[in-house]
Amino acid sequence: QVRLIESGGGSVQAGESLRLSCAVSSDSFSDLDVGWFRQAPGRDREFLATFRVTTDTAATAGDVKGRFTISRDNAKNTIYLQMNSLQPEDPATYYCAAVSIAGNLYLPTRPSKYDYWGQGIQVTVSS
Repeated sequence: QVRLIESGGGSVQAGESLRLSCAVSSDSFSDLDVGWFRQAPGRDREFLATFRVTTDTAATAGDVKGRFTISRDNAKNTIYLQMNSLQPEDPATYYCAAVSIAGNLYLPTRPSKYDYWGQGIQVTVSS
């Protein structure tokens, strides 16, 4: 079983930064792809970034590439999403998700590819 707990959300001013954390409880953390998604009111769930633990490789959505960075903590089973220069279009509920890499040659980007989900955390940006 895999359990995901997000933290680090909150309210910031436009132009400021946040770092979201996804704490992963799993017996096979190294066999996971761990991704970040967001969903704004009235919108579909949007892929942001994903990280393949075993190879330390990442993929980031083009819309946020250069502002958002996904990474892994060196000492614990935690995946971060560093969000810089937050903008008015960024507020949403942010979700951490995970799936086994078995059968996935490429890093998955569709929400339907992920089997485990956190509860989501809110990010708000004010001007």
